[in-house]
Amino acid sequence: MFIGFATWYVVSAVAPRLNDVGFGLEPQQLYWIVAVPGLSAGLLRMVFMFLPPILGSRTLVTLSSLLLLVPLLGWTFVVRDNSTPFWVLLALAFAAGVGGGTFSGFMPSTSYFFPKRLAGTALGLQAGLGNFGISFVQLITPWIVGFGLFGTAALAPEVDRDGGLVWLHNGGLVLVPWVLLAAAAAWIYIRRVPVTADFREQMDIFRLKHTWIQTTLYVMGFGLFSGLAAQTGLLINQLYGGFDGAPNALAFTFIGPALGAGVRAACGPLCDRFGGGIFTLIGAIGMLGGCVATLFFLAPTDVSQFWGFLTGILVIFFFSGLVNAGTFKQMPTIFSRRQAGGAIGWTASVAAFGPFFVGVLLSTIGVVPFFAWSTFLCAVCIALTWWYYVRRGAPVPS
Repeated sequence: MFIGFATWYVVSAVAPRLNDVGFGLEPQQLYWIVAVPGLSAGLLRMVFMFLPPILGSRTLVTLSSLLLLVPLLGWTFVVRDNSTPFWVLLALAFAAGVGGGTFSGFMPSTSYFFPKRLAGTALGLQAGLGNFGISFVQLITPWIVGFGLFGTAALAPEVDRDGGLVWLHNGGLVLVPWVLLAAAAAWIYIRRVPVTADFREQMDIFRLKHTWIQTTLYVMGFGLFSGLAAQTGLLINQLYGGFDGAPNALAFTFIGPALGAGVRAACGPLCDRFGGGIFTLIGAIGMLGGCVATLFFLAPTDVSQFWGFLTGILVIFFFSGLVNAGTFKQMPTIFSRRQAGGAIGWTASVAAFGPFFVGVLLSTIGVVPFFAWSTFLCAVCIALTWWYYVRRGAPVPS
């Protein structure tokens, strides 16, 4: 999961530097390049969600790991040619989505191995530690592009706009050996999932009301988490890049994803003890507060307002970790064992469109309307969580 998420977000780490090595892309094109992995991850999750009981865990994880080589090697070589057509960049961005798509196969598979009393811990740790792949690739890329890697003398450095040397291809190359190691480990050590079901049997989750409620909640939690993780760097450049002493976007983009991932992993055991619903509710309230706070810093008149903007964004990331941990405890509690796997896969599929829709909304309706819409979504989710899962006499306490 860690390597998968790092692959999914390698585009967001590399894209801000493409123009530095001579690509000449327009801001809207950069938004699309960063958004497309979210589109493909969402689509691929709708396939991966059905695979655990069909392929089995060992085959699924091994083949999925090897698929990561396509975008990683693709981006390793394509950044070396700044005449590469835009459509090729989009195609490789789409391929990177396989890293996010695997989530809907891996998480349901894991859920089958644990009893309900331990599901929150297991899924919280796997998803939370996996989410750290986002901040890892965003943190390491600015450093790793500064020198040659793995003795690849054939891959000479690119030249940036100032005439300096940069090894931008390392952004993809650094993960390749770990993909091969992960694929080998998966084939040797992972057992086949102890559940079987064909495609038709797995469709019954769509007749259940709580499938759609949980999907809405997870779109708020992970949809905004993943979308802002991909777009925060571009937002910083757009809103504050024109000021003297503008902040370096790459120095801040990794903080939010790391914060949200850490909270998600830490809250898994707590959700097992106290129930997921209360964490989902508290998380939704906190995310609403973060969205409202951010609204005050989207039309800055001074670079000092950046710290208010960053605080609001980090509040959203922090409380998204509670929501994501809470919902993934709720689903194994609400649904039967087999249905929980399907529900986890489906909700994760829809929420994976976050980077795509966040990018599209930011580039079409604008920054202020986007955060206003996010505030409304959080308010709806607070009401749903309270009514169905948390209040005294709730239909399904979870």
